[in-house]
Amino acid sequence: MNVSPSVRRILTVAVGAALLTVCSWISIPLTIPFTLQTFAVCLISALFGAPSALLSLLIYVLLGLAGIPVFAGFRGGAGVLLGATGGYILGFFFTALIVGLTASARKRGLPSLIVSMAAGVLVCYAFGTAWFMTVYARNTGPVGLGTALGWCVIPYLIPDAVKILLAAWLARRLYPVLSRKRNGA
Repeated sequence: MNVSPSVRRILTVAVGAALLTVCSWISIPLTIPFTLQTFAVCLISALFGAPSALLSLLIYVLLGLAGIPVFAGFRGGAGVLLGATGGYILGFFFTALIVGLTASARKRGLPSLIVSMAAGVLVCYAFGTAWFMTVYARNTGPVGLGTALGWCVIPYLIPDAVKILLAAWLARRLYPVLSRKRNGA
């Protein structure tokens, strides 16, 4: 079956937004919920490239802003994005851009995917932590960088490393399948 590129793009973006939503619902509540969002962002960015991944994230965020419970803990609404942890969700756009551009540049070897995913997640950590510190200071009082990292980053380093490795491995395994589908096989 031959599918037009525009229909394929719409389906790709929808699948990315749906995967991100489902992975956000798989959650262990902590200060910053432990979810599979990082895995989903890295995977869709590596598989679909930056433009489609960014559109998937935009759809996901807009659905959440509209109050649809797509975020961790089955939450939705502007309060989630404007709250202390919203910067991590917005930081996913940086992750998608970094990983997606690497994948689009055909640097799809496992080492380059792992490095780009790690770099993307580190940028997300930086953006999200700065956001957290700003919102936390406004609502509760100042918090030091070490404390914020202890709450928001350090507990997630090992789980996110595992998610990065899994996303990179899975992307490498799925590239041939997606290439055959795109070429009509």
